[in-house]
Amino acid sequence: MKYAKQIEQAGADALELNIYGAPGPAERSADDIENEYLTIIASTKAQLKIPVAVKLSPYFTNFAHFARRADRNGADALVLFNRFYQPDIELETLDISPNVLLSTPMAMRLPMRWIAMLYGRIGANLAATSGIHRALDALKMLMAGADVTMLCSVLLRRGIDHIRVLEQEMREWMEQHEYDSVEQLKGTMSQANSPDPAAFERAQYMRALATYPDQTTRLTTRIPT
Repeated sequence: MKYAKQIEQAGADALELNIYGAPGPAERSADDIENEYLTIIASTKAQLKIPVAVKLSPYFTNFAHFARRADRNGADALVLFNRFYQPDIELETLDISPNVLLSTPMAMRLPMRWIAMLYGRIGANLAATSGIHRALDALKMLMAGADVTMLCSVLLRRGIDHIRVLEQEMREWMEQHEYDSVEQLKGTMSQANSPDPAAFERAQYMRALATYPDQTTRLTTRIPT
């Protein structure tokens, strides 16, 4: 907690509270883990005047329920999601290797879904992170309901100046589609504003599978026999 206070005193406009820990051991219940998170959030907020964003993992039994509890315990924003670095096994040396794998655009599907489902249902702002590589990715997150999008892997690959490229591409897309501002498009594709709210739910799995044979046909026709 002392570091949080020192960061505020140093002049920070806001603090991101990154609660980074894989659940365990087996004796700890879901309630124990959630209550520990909420205690950290409430204790930090009690000491600070600046806004506090909380970066979370998706590993909760009911993430929507926990997001609401985090909101009620003082979180000004939720950052979705933390991506844990998973260990690998080196077969030749028999070592556990903590190598880093950069994200791919596929990783954005999970935070996009939850942001779309939480938009308008909690008071905390929503920040999207993980898998955002292109201007279109950032636009999708904003339309799902994100207040801000975060970049990391793409900047490690292409350099910090790539931010200018993405910003220009976003401006061009918005102009072509007659959006005057980010606020105008934000949340337009959230579950609350979707003409088909069930599209974000598990029921759509069968509908998605129905398209699979067509995709397979297109792929196999390109493979020489």
